[in-house]
Amino acid sequence: MTPRKGGLGRGLDAMISETAKNPRTSPKKTNSQKIIKQELQEKKEEGTVFTVKMTQIEPNRKQPRKQFDEDALLELAESIKQFGVLQPLLVQKKDDYYEIIAGERRWRASKLAGIKEVPVILKDFSEQEAVEISLIENIQRENLNPIEEAAAFKRLMEEFHLKQDTIAERVAKSRTAVTNSMRLLKLDERVQQMLIDEMLSTGHARALLAIDDKEMQYGAAVKVFDEKLSVRETEKLVKEVLNPREKKEEPVDSALELIYQQLEEKIKGIIGSKVAIHRKNKDKGKIEIEYYSQDELERIVELLESVR
Repeated sequence: MTPRKGGLGRGLDAMISETAKNPRTSPKKTNSQKIIKQELQEKKEEGTVFTVKMTQIEPNRKQPRKQFDEDALLELAESIKQFGVLQPLLVQKKDDYYEIIAGERRWRASKLAGIKEVPVILKDFSEQEAVEISLIENIQRENLNPIEEAAAFKRLMEEFHLKQDTIAERVAKSRTAVTNSMRLLKLDERVQQMLIDEMLSTGHARALLAIDDKEMQYGAAVKVFDEKLSVRETEKLVKEVLNPREKKEEPVDSALELIYQQLEEKIKGIIGSKVAIHRKNKDKGKIEIEYYSQDELERIVELLESVR
């Protein structure tokens, strides 16, 4: 994948600093919010780095990323064992625990490494901001598979009523890219899983979207994977699926058929083996000679050589 140039959207730093500068106010403070405020005043001031026990941290169950590469986590865990967690996790307070906004991969690797405490930065985000930040962080690191990314875009649209133009601006993608991403959710679930498992590329998947019938779509996807078809070949396959060619039976000319049968018998008498004449059109065709042993093949070859 071609590395992206420059920053991505407003970036995490921009979103985080903006939230800190413009904190939201609510008319009433719950007991939980008062506790949070007291903690911030004492030690855990918003935006500062401090350590938290691993047992007090939980991932955001609604974050876009659902799958984690186990080998990559093990590699990161080994690095954490040697050097520790170099980048703090971004968290927000949730009742009696801290919820991860960005950094779940580091948290999982730290668990594998046996780390007891990790550095965190505490922020207070709305649910929409939490989704946006998780989405941006994963896109920046190219961690989301195409279906996870599409599902995150859909959530921003349906739950938070963001328009595609707004989403595109936030994640530094074109509106067309966001639209094409979300179209992948129309694929048959089995085809979506093939895309998640990297059995298909997004190019293959977009081509298969033209097939509305789910069974036909899945059958075509399996064929693409089994035969290792390119995207261009997949597009050709889709056209064939959508527009199957009907074999037109040419009218049989009885007199012509008789002539060719006589010619087949005549050649058979000369060669001594069964012969079939296959006509393509009026002037073209091919002659098929059957043989049933190596000796017979050599005999036919010698016969043909003798007429040169």
